[in-house]
Amino acid sequence: MRTVATTPAFARRWRGAAAFAVALLCAPGARATVYKCEGPAGTPVYQDSPCPPGKELRDFDKDPPTVSVMPLAPGPLPGTTTTQTLPPPASKAKNVSRARISMTPVGKASERKFIVPGINEGEVIARIGQPDVKSGGGRKISRWSYLPTSDDPRTLTTLTFEHGRLIEVERKIVK
Repeated sequence: MRTVATTPAFARRWRGAAAFAVALLCAPGARATVYKCEGPAGTPVYQDSPCPPGKELRDFDKDPPTVSVMPLAPGPLPGTTTTQTLPPPASKAKNVSRARISMTPVGKASERKFIVPGINEGEVIARIGQPDVKSGGGRKISRWSYLPTSDDPRTLTTLTFEHGRLIEVERKIVK
């Protein structure tokens, strides 16, 4: 015996009503706003409910944040940048050759011009020392920057590593 709750027409109506209720909840007017309020000791607190009287620092609906767009600078002047890049590996075979570590003192900035793609991070540190700036996510791709020094004046050296192996050397003349 069939009841009204098990008929296909009732199920369609029930699904339609549920979809309508979800649509009402997700309507553009039902969005949350963010308030910036003064918290304990004057620290800012972000919340979804209005601030107590006298504690409101910013209502993002009434005062939205500005967006800054910075144009990219034109490329470097001719003759001020040199780049060396390794060609992609020919095969998946591992390169088993061992590089010899230079016997120069650790951190000698004048050695920066002799760094070439193909060596590993350890050899770079042994030749020219730790970088001034490191960036990059994880071990896959990382970028090291060496700022100008008295041994290597007016030159910014940027090294790009992939899986610990140097793949690109870029030297820029800074003024």
